[in-house]
Amino acid sequence: MPDDRQPPAWPPPGLDVSKPTIARAYDALLGGGNNFAADRELANYACEHIPGLRESALENRKVLVRGIRHLAGEAGIDQFVDLGSGLPTAQNTHEVARALNPRARVAYVDIDPLVHLQGRAILAGDDDTTVVTADVREPETVLRHPDVTRMIDFDRPAALMLVGMLHYLSPEIAGPVVAAYRDALAPGSHLFITSLVDTGLPAQRELARITRETLGEGWARTPDEIERYFGDFQLVEPGVVYTALWRPDGPVDPGDLTPGERLGMAGIARKKR
Repeated sequence: MPDDRQPPAWPPPGLDVSKPTIARAYDALLGGGNNFAADRELANYACEHIPGLRESALENRKVLVRGIRHLAGEAGIDQFVDLGSGLPTAQNTHEVARALNPRARVAYVDIDPLVHLQGRAILAGDDDTTVVTADVREPETVLRHPDVTRMIDFDRPAALMLVGMLHYLSPEIAGPVVAAYRDALAPGSHLFITSLVDTGLPAQRELARITRETLGEGWARTPDEIERYFGDFQLVEPGVVYTALWRPDGPVDPGDLTPGERLGMAGIARKKR
């Protein structure tokens, strides 16, 4: 008799594992297991050329946790749209939010089909989360997706997250795309952005170049440029700053940041009522 307990085929049929993806390369940087040789090769190649890159990836994950704690706690947000969410790892958005609000609802959105496969396996039976395969660059498709609209009530305050995602939007489309997401949010909603930053350091520009050449996308932006993507939303303290300086859990000396801590910036802003 066939064994119904056999694990599913791995990698899943039809999945092209010969080319790296954003989600899987990031998973490799974080030390995760949901990646393939091409993703690890890209991660290792980038680390060889960019001092502190793995540290930067971990720091981006840490600021995601701190940002969600602010949103679910102090800001009182109970619904989240995590755009370009990547593969499941420790302290995912729904886990962090529900530690403060057990009723928090989360819609994960990513273009990589492996995110959907892995996410649904982990979240099976969880009626307050959904994982959607869609292109973040198409806000109308994302915002009208039936699984997103089933999970998120856009007539109420929500948090929209572009954590580690803005730098994959080209300069030609980033403004209109982010504006469309801002416009869809109700007053009292929050926008959470982290991005590769360009403050003139060679490592910042080199990371953007490598990302663009290997994945076809990757643009570092100045702090002022990042801030403009919040539109007329009101930035919460401390504004747009290096990720390590955004409400750290302990003292951090701004003048003593490591190279990895200078690769990205973060900010959260609130839509005025």
